[in-house]
Amino acid sequence: MKAKLESMPDRRRFFGAAMLAAAGLALGRSARAAGSASGKIKIGVIGSGRVGGTVGELWVKSGHEVMFSSLDLEHDQALAARLGGGARAGTTKQAGAFGEALFIAVPYAALPQVGRELGDLLQGKIVLDACNPIPARDGEMALEARAKGTGIASPQFLPGARLVRAFNCVGYTSMKSEAHRAGDKLGIPVAADDPQALQLAVRLVEDAGFEAVVAGGLARAKDFDAGTPIFGRALTAAEVRRVLGLAS
Repeated sequence: MKAKLESMPDRRRFFGAAMLAAAGLALGRSARAAGSASGKIKIGVIGSGRVGGTVGELWVKSGHEVMFSSLDLEHDQALAARLGGGARAGTTKQAGAFGEALFIAVPYAALPQVGRELGDLLQGKIVLDACNPIPARDGEMALEARAKGTGIASPQFLPGARLVRAFNCVGYTSMKSEAHRAGDKLGIPVAADDPQALQLAVRLVEDAGFEAVVAGGLARAKDFDAGTPIFGRALTAAEVRRVLGLAS
């Protein structure tokens, strides 16, 4: 059925627009439910390198509480000390337990290990996945993930998570320099099957200083995976919609 839908552009555009409209309406009513009464959300960052560190810093500056984690705890501690405020550092498990939502930005080959390490901490948790399969770096599994599409491949490594594909398509240097820019915002494509997870992801994209472009369900994440024409391009939200064939 999914393959049939993917071959019908009009229905795909309708689906993406409908999900965005639903997310927008729900956002106004209950997006803050995932955080405290003040609207802060506790976010665990798994992989605080270029992408994780950049996006995590933007969230700290927007008022969220963020725990950074990676294979280099000293790096994470230094990053948290520099940012101050709601920033802190910990192990992967500590970040997984801390976060009401998680942001994973690690080499794709590390994703299975992350899933094993977090284990039951993933159950029912909203997870934003920014990991990209790169064959030259990640090997055979990257080829398989690209063939399936990461929206279909990644959930098998993160069982129980309410997955959203987000922040994987635009380079970290563009996100760092273009966040909260005046005029048309940088567009960040997102895809999810879970409406509440999508709702929270839209909010977090906006809090980081960008505009979310809802592509549709997880199967559509394949359209902005590594190796696609849109990948690595810093486009406005309107341009992203045009490239992905979404209704404006």
